[in-house]
Amino acid sequence: MIEVSNLTKEFELTRQQRKELNTTNKIALAVDNISFKCEPGRVFSLLGPNGAGKTTTLRMLSTIFKPTSGSIKIAGIDAVKNPQEARSKIGFLTGSTGLYARLTPDEVIDYFAALYSVPKNLLEERKERLFNLLDMQEFRGKRIGKLSTGMKQKVSICRTMIHDPEVVVFDEPTSGLDVITAENIITLIRDCKTQGKTVIFSSHIMSEVDLLCDDLAIIHKGKMLFEGTMDDFRSNMQTDNLTSEFIRIIHASQTAAI
Repeated sequence: MIEVSNLTKEFELTRQQRKELNTTNKIALAVDNISFKCEPGRVFSLLGPNGAGKTTTLRMLSTIFKPTSGSIKIAGIDAVKNPQEARSKIGFLTGSTGLYARLTPDEVIDYFAALYSVPKNLLEERKERLFNLLDMQEFRGKRIGKLSTGMKQKVSICRTMIHDPEVVVFDEPTSGLDVITAENIITLIRDCKTQGKTVIFSSHIMSEVDLLCDDLAIIHKGKMLFEGTMDDFRSNMQTDNLTSEFIRIIHASQTAAI
């Protein structure tokens, strides 16, 4: 489970950043007092336009960023006070994950498994299941630097899942990928749900949200505009599709702010 309460994140702006943003403010408010809950065995989608605060929020959940204020609980662990303990429960997948170009997928996964102290008898079993699920057997012995973008993303997925995390965070996991690799990730998300894991993901692809998500939140300029179940969202829609309704909610918030 993920429990977020009154979460806020501020960044200090450099002089150059203030100039580029044409502002005299020394502080940028990226996430503004948001709260939500993600339940085990359900898929929670965090939606918002570019710059809305999605990635900042996911990075705080994953303990990469420390909140300015507010609380985060990951599988019952206070992730702000005990980030290392919380990190052991989390798998975090992002399109910008760095991989060691000179290593093979096998070696990369072995390395991360060692970091998480995965027992050797479980390691081989999990590797085989993930490599088969993601169709990685043919290139598991090739160097990462020789692999395609889609192949590298599959390695990143394996790295994310090898310690069997209770909570899985996907930050636009299918962005820029081919259809087959994207479908592999969709399959993995469904598999996580079936296993009772807590899944949170962001995506710009509304068909993925429609296909996978049980609960969702819409964030814009750091503020929460909607948080509830997908059924609630559909029943209160004022347009005829998810994309149009998402745009309507964003535009309505901008109009209200004027």
